Amino acid sequence: MTEVVFKHMHINELYAVLAEQSHVVVDIRDPASFQASHIPNAIHLTNDNISDFIREADLDAPLVVCCYHGNSSQQAAQFLASQDFTDVYSLDGGFVDWQLHYPEHIEKGA
Repeated sequence: MTEVVFKHMHINELYAVLAEQSHVVVDIRDPASFQASHIPNAIHLTNDNISDFIREADLDAPLVVCCYHGNSSQQAAQFLASQDFTDVYSLDGGFVDWQLHYPEHIEKGA
C-alpha cells in the first residue's frame, strides 16, 4: 500500500494562481482569526464542517491548506489527501507569511 502524500506550496506560487481561482484554499485557523482576515476566497474549514466539505468538494481540484505558520496545515493536508483529494498542498509559511508579503490581498469577514 502506498502512502498518500501532500505537497508543499510557497506563498508566491499561490499568489501566482490566485487570480485564476483554479485552486481551492481552505483555512484551518480559529474562527476569530479567519473572521479578522484571510486569503481571498478561502473557505474556513473546521471540525464542524469538514465532513460536508469533503462530501461536496471536487476531489480533483488543487486544494491548498492554510494555517498560521505552515505547521498544522501539514497534518490537515495529509488527512485530506487520505480522503481521496488528488492534489493537496500545505501552504509553507501559512497566513502569517502571506499577510507579511501580500497585505493588499486579504479579505475580512466570513
